[in-house]
Amino acid sequence: MSTEEKVASHYTHGSLETAILQSLSDSGKDIADLRIRDLADVDEFHLGRHAATVDFARDLELSAGLRLADIGSGLGGPARHFADSYGCIVSGVDLTEEFVQVANSLTERCGLADQVSFRQGSALALPFESGSFDRATLIHVGMNIEDKAKLFAEVRRILKPGGRFGLYEVMQMREGSLPYPMPWAMEPETSFVCSPDAYRHLLEEAGFSVELEQDRSALVIRLAHEARARAAAGEARSQGFRTLMGPRAGERSSNVNMSVEGGLLAPIEMIARAI
Repeated sequence: MSTEEKVASHYTHGSLETAILQSLSDSGKDIADLRIRDLADVDEFHLGRHAATVDFARDLELSAGLRLADIGSGLGGPARHFADSYGCIVSGVDLTEEFVQVANSLTERCGLADQVSFRQGSALALPFESGSFDRATLIHVGMNIEDKAKLFAEVRRILKPGGRFGLYEVMQMREGSLPYPMPWAMEPETSFVCSPDAYRHLLEEAGFSVELEQDRSALVIRLAHEARARAAAGEARSQGFRTLMGPRAGERSSNVNMSVEGGLLAPIEMIARAI
């Protein structure tokens, strides 16, 4: 089995849409007429969740009519935010067929199918024409991709000159062994976490100029502390994350949060311009 097949298998649930819709229905949502806010607990599978997406979109300087490629689009939460809040036309691509199917279904239920679409494909061979996008995004995807030089070359190929590439990635900040399982991998075999220096170098080699870089650890740590405080107060935990990650969700979430709080990992945002 190839690395990409192993990664797709890692994320495949089997009955994900049914589980999500049941959870939404149980919480009183109208699943035939969903709003983006109804999906807040399940469709943004990254550190910092929707708060991080909002800041990230602002830094990308989005506007109506821009064409944006969301690479590793998952269930489509960020893509729908880009379209709904800014009027972008978003094309998502993801390795996992089930994620693509669920993302398209949820987008249709939210009334955004005319602006947002998803297809199955590899980030190392993007199914898009050269120079066809104004923006591209990569949100918590590179940790599963070893050949980041090829990844960034593909992103540069599909972007117009001057287009912006936004990355929001988990990066390794110091030497040390990662505690597995993590949200993106159960074991090191499919985990390829790199340092900000490595990302910066590979982006420059691919034809990008990094214009913004910031560590979002403070946001992630604050949200983790707030979640623990709510749990300690007896509030019900969100089931969205557990629906996605299965029975070891708590362990995987704890491992990544512990690594961020300890300074081993950090969620880093970079905005790079195609030159």
